[in-house]
Amino acid sequence: MSSTDKFILILGCFDTKGEIFSYLRNCILELGEKVLTVNTGVMGTTDQFHVDFESDVVVLEGGMTINDLRKQRDRGQAMDVMGRGAGKIVAKLVEEGKVKAAIGMGGGGGTYIALSAMQFIPLGIPKICLSTLAAKDLSRQIGNKDITLMPSVVDVAGFNGIIKVLIQQAAASICAMSKVGGLLNDTEIRRVAISMFGNTTACVDRCTRLLEDKGYEVLAFHATGIGGKTMEALIRENCFDAVLDITTTELADELCSGICSAGPDRMTAAVEMKLPQVVVPGCLDMVNFAHPDTIPSKYTGREFYSWAPDVTLMRTDIAENVILGKQLISHLNRAAAPVSVVLPLKGISQIDQEGGIFYRPETDQVLFETIRSGVNQRVHLIEADLHINDPAFADLLVETLLDMINQGIK
Repeated sequence: MSSTDKFILILGCFDTKGEIFSYLRNCILELGEKVLTVNTGVMGTTDQFHVDFESDVVVLEGGMTINDLRKQRDRGQAMDVMGRGAGKIVAKLVEEGKVKAAIGMGGGGGTYIALSAMQFIPLGIPKICLSTLAAKDLSRQIGNKDITLMPSVVDVAGFNGIIKVLIQQAAASICAMSKVGGLLNDTEIRRVAISMFGNTTACVDRCTRLLEDKGYEVLAFHATGIGGKTMEALIRENCFDAVLDITTTELADELCSGICSAGPDRMTAAVEMKLPQVVVPGCLDMVNFAHPDTIPSKYTGREFYSWAPDVTLMRTDIAENVILGKQLISHLNRAAAPVSVVLPLKGISQIDQEGGIFYRPETDQVLFETIRSGVNQRVHLIEADLHINDPAFADLLVETLLDMINQGIK
């Protein structure tokens, strides 16, 4: 296997679905691509084509032996072990530069294993899963990855006229997608990650224009939970030169069990990757819930605002702002690269300004004071007598970030 070889990776349970995977493999080969096959089936293999990574190897990577896994007769455990093992194999192949695309097929178990393995494939490398579950909510299994789901219509169990056509289409799709290079690998383009929300759009839009005028490509991530997770993942994949984290509201949703939580690892990637970053406590005045009848009963009596029929915002209180301020600064105090925190003293969201529905300056002051008292010498604290959406505030953010970049901090 040459170090320059790149393959389309086929993931699947070849023990029970050898015939249809053989057809998929042949379709891809006929389109001029090379393949690598990974068998995630626990009970055996296939003699219809060559298997590059057999299930016993996959199981070992998952931390067990094939005989022990079979003896357990535990389907849930088998899916977990095979998904974990396949993921490790995929990660190694990606690191070696072998993978140009990946495709899987399956029902519930096969889909779970394929999507688990695809978590280790970076953004821009195409990923397709032909699945019986494509119409269901698989957001948790997909996570922040650019995986394309394709409905199988019929069960992925036997060979028939419907599945034959869909496999042909899936093969044609993955082969075509594999020919499109990942632009984020272009090191000539300087990129900045920026977080946004409807309540910070004016600030983000102006920052984006200013950075683009300086030759940067700006990638905005909607702070809805998956947006923050995706931004963190791409930072770890070394896709950015700097981070402008204007909208840290996902911290509030994580604290209060809102619908826009990005999990406990939000705001950790830029620190770990030693990137220059400018951080704003944007929209920490709000927690996001869905329809009013979905709000937890423990929040009865709190301040709410209907942002949309299916989005209800809850104003954070003083106690929550103390916690949020400590959380924000605890992440940043670990930074090896310099980081700036910029406080917009006249309000941290569109509706947190004089006359706004969430304008509570005394609550904001608690947040600001918590941040002030918690910063260490690694964090540069800037206070601006401006609202977050004032044009001058965006100018300050961009000026601060560019100064850090121009000093050669990365």
